Amino acid sequence: MDMIVTEIDDIVNFFKSEVVEQVARETGFRQRESKFGGVEFLGIMTTGLFAFPDASLGRMCGMAKDINPELDVRVFDSGIAAENVDDFLDGVDAYVDGLDYFAVAARRLVFAKCAELGIPATTAAPLGMGAAVLNFLPGRMTFEEYFRLEGRDEMEQLIRFLVGLSPAMLQRSYLAVKEAVDLASHKGPSTPMACEICAGMAGVEVLKILLERGKVLAAPWGRQFDGYRGRMVRTWRPGGNNNPLQRVAVRVARMILKE
Repeated sequence: MDMIVTEIDDIVNFFKSEVVEQVARETGFRQRESKFGGVEFLGIMTTGLFAFPDASLGRMCGMAKDINPELDVRVFDSGIAAENVDDFLDGVDAYVDGLDYFAVAARRLVFAKCAELGIPATTAAPLGMGAAVLNFLPGRMTFEEYFRLEGRDEMEQLIRFLVGLSPAMLQRSYLAVKEAVDLASHKGPSTPMACEICAGMAGVEVLKILLERGKVLAAPWGRQFDGYRGRMVRTWRPGGNNNPLQRVAVRVARMILKE
């Protein structure tokens, strides 16, 4: 049977609902929500930041409040930009990247500010039937130092984000519909199982960061788990996408995805 392919908006909706539910059950802290460039944000104070399509933000917030009535939600109606990102992240202890995969500018802005403010940040993505996760900790390699996105066009940034997030590319071998990956059209394949795994992996990393318990791998170290193949790998790419192996991987991905 061919792998299920889902539109990115559906992936985002499902993934974020899973992460919000998990975080709401684990915390009793304040949440923040805002709108930025057609993408909705839901931030969890001391836990992270999530992104949703416009239509689903109210439902997600309502679900979180139903699960944890103690949550204090703060709304940024004008969106998140350079002018208010400091206010948005004020008092945050950890950040979870739940932005749409294609929200490159927003992701770079928030991660750069997290590095400046010394806020640990975790990015994770559902890939195929699994997920990959990276942590960026204060004083360690930054998001930009790892992914090397500065000065690149959007397509190149998306390729670099994909290859940097999952150097092992465990999901590639069983992708039955190759054309399902269409970065130019902002489309990508994933499954509900991957979203569940992704939410769980991100939640565990943030929990360990906040409790200061257990070993937390920081970039250039990362993890990828693939349920279809039954494999978990720990990746290490010193220099990030400037690593010789990554430079080759980016070149190959560029040729495949731009065909």
